[in-house]
Amino acid sequence: MQANPVIEPLLLAAARICTFNGTRVLTNASGFFFERDKRLFLVTSRHVLHDEPSRHFPDRIEIELHVDAANMTRSTGFSIPLYRDGKSLWRQGTDRAGAIDVALIEVDRRALPPSAVWRAYTPAHLSADLDRIEVGSSLLVVGFPLGFHDTLHHMPVVRQAGIASSFGLRFQGQGYFLTDARTHRGISGAPVVMRVADDPARLGDLPWMLLGVHSARLDVGTRDLELDEALGLNCAWYADILMTLSASR
Repeated sequence: MQANPVIEPLLLAAARICTFNGTRVLTNASGFFFERDKRLFLVTSRHVLHDEPSRHFPDRIEIELHVDAANMTRSTGFSIPLYRDGKSLWRQGTDRAGAIDVALIEVDRRALPPSAVWRAYTPAHLSADLDRIEVGSSLLVVGFPLGFHDTLHHMPVVRQAGIASSFGLRFQGQGYFLTDARTHRGISGAPVVMRVADDPARLGDLPWMLLGVHSARLDVGTRDLELDEALGLNCAWYADILMTLSASR
């Protein structure tokens, strides 16, 4: 076994999120880093940061950061406040169908540990050619289902998924497409990615297209809970919303 195995950058772009109200831990969730014009953002589902139906109102989140590239067992918690002077610090969006379950919050790079190890998606990772992404295409969802992860090396796990609705055609008029994957609580906010087949070198050591942000499982109200299995389908919001949310203000 290698003393210092090579860690796939895909795993380093994901972030485990814990939400807090003061010192009280509320929930676990997933997220990922997005970089634009030298500004760094943490992306997750909007309901991770604020959710009226469940009365979920954290005032800060904490992410886990690797701090030693030669020893992945070393990590530290990094706290990010969600409010300043009573105003929310995250950005969320809407479209013609209503609210979008995606949010991002800027990370102060100057406050990060100097030795922090992470990777970030960029606008170059967003797909501009929707016609080339076919239904049934193989995807990965990178996150922390039920908070589960490699607790020694602080790494996420990866679930296999497939595109279950016509990509680029907003499902039922909403700003998301469907994926077919086994998912759980805690993976909300995870990146939904597809391997780049053509010219992967242009994306450096992160040759993945960022297609969406996993939100939640989708079910039907008419399902018989005893006779019918869950659909196994999920909502993934189109990742191009990040261009709107990360625009300079």
